[in-house]
Amino acid sequence: MKINRKFRWQLLAQNWMFVLVFLALVVMLGYLSAQYRWAKDITQANRNILTQGSVNVLKQMDGDVNITVFATNDDANNGDTFRKGMLDFVARYQREKKNVFIKFINPSEEPKLAQEAGVKVDGETIVEYNKRSEHITPPFAEQEMTNLLVRLSRTNNQPVMYLDGHGERLLQGLKNHDLGEFGKQLESKGFKFANPDLTIAQQVPANGAMLVIAAPQVDISAVEAKKIKAYIEAGGNVLWLLDDDNLHGLQEVAEYLGIKVSPGIVVDRAAEQYGADPKMAFASLYGDHAITRNFMLRTVFPEAHQVDGQASDDLGWKVGRLIDVAPNGWLESDKIPAGAQNLKVSFDQGKDKAGPINVGVALEREYGKKGQRVVVIGNANFLANTFITNGGNLDLGINIINWLAGDDRLITIQPMPLKDINVTIPATDQGRLVAWIVFHAFQYLIPVGLFVAGLFLWWKRRKA
Repeated sequence: MKINRKFRWQLLAQNWMFVLVFLALVVMLGYLSAQYRWAKDITQANRNILTQGSVNVLKQMDGDVNITVFATNDDANNGDTFRKGMLDFVARYQREKKNVFIKFINPSEEPKLAQEAGVKVDGETIVEYNKRSEHITPPFAEQEMTNLLVRLSRTNNQPVMYLDGHGERLLQGLKNHDLGEFGKQLESKGFKFANPDLTIAQQVPANGAMLVIAAPQVDISAVEAKKIKAYIEAGGNVLWLLDDDNLHGLQEVAEYLGIKVSPGIVVDRAAEQYGADPKMAFASLYGDHAITRNFMLRTVFPEAHQVDGQASDDLGWKVGRLIDVAPNGWLESDKIPAGAQNLKVSFDQGKDKAGPINVGVALEREYGKKGQRVVVIGNANFLANTFITNGGNLDLGINIINWLAGDDRLITIQPMPLKDINVTIPATDQGRLVAWIVFHAFQYLIPVGLFVAGLFLWWKRRKA
């Protein structure tokens, strides 16, 4: 092919046209990226963008969030990049809420400000919202920061009261059947606890957010039961967890609420798919209620009982069906002893009730200006220390408490803790060798390999 001057000018024009179009494309992409943002995080723990739970919390916050970080200046030469890391961390919140502001104060340069703010360690941070503030110290993670924002957002600061002295599952207990881990999560979200002694107190304190009755094992005295009923009659909110149909002295309370609990437990053959006992009833279907609306996490209820609230409607309560378990299972008509092992039962047509089975109801009625709310669950195990981490059990429990406390806007899926922040290297020669290869491959081997491959291709093309 003959290359003349005209052809060279055509090639030059084509090349410059390509350069101009390429630059125009870069400018256009830069403009679009400034106007629109889309991000997808492929890490296991969503470490680069906020989880949906945190996004939902920020959507509920109307005012400014002011973050003041008391930290010395970064020294990149010595690996100190705390301020930069903090900016990157807060930027995830700023992308979802524009009025999140951050400022830095060097405590070494302004010690008086640090002293007045009560700052004790380098990196300590003060978060302010709605004329309330709280301190948080590094290391920072999304769950801790979002929980802090939830605490600052909470409008109801009344304590959660719980009944004690009858073998109940305790909100601050450490045993497997207790609710201690659930209690810790509630404390992290701004709830406080109170434990009224109804054998001494004249009545259930009216200044509490709710009363939790967590599956008493012995009968509650007639005096205490009378005070609990009077509390409900006066508009008190209640969370009642039942392990069986033995009401242990609270029959009058159940009648007042129009609640009935089945003697038999739910059998879920689908549990075998997960290698679980058929007494473990799984739920993925939920009622159209503020507690469970848009809730799509799977929950598990060991040895659950049906809760029937049909009579509640006749007594002036608005009844909400919360949780349907075992769609392919049934409600066993025969009473099965708690803790029974190697359960062998079959569906008895005409005697047993086919699933799905409702194990939780929410009652609501108008009472004064604030209204009244009650939740009854035919299972306390789902919030026990043993099962609280299963599926969405924790999220469902916190949603129930938020609804009972009147903080409906805080009902949301909770931010998940980071799972991939640590790398465990086996303490063997082979493990150390693999770790060395992986680390240095990204640091040296791959870059050098790409450089050598580039030189080889360049040399080969030049020679051709």
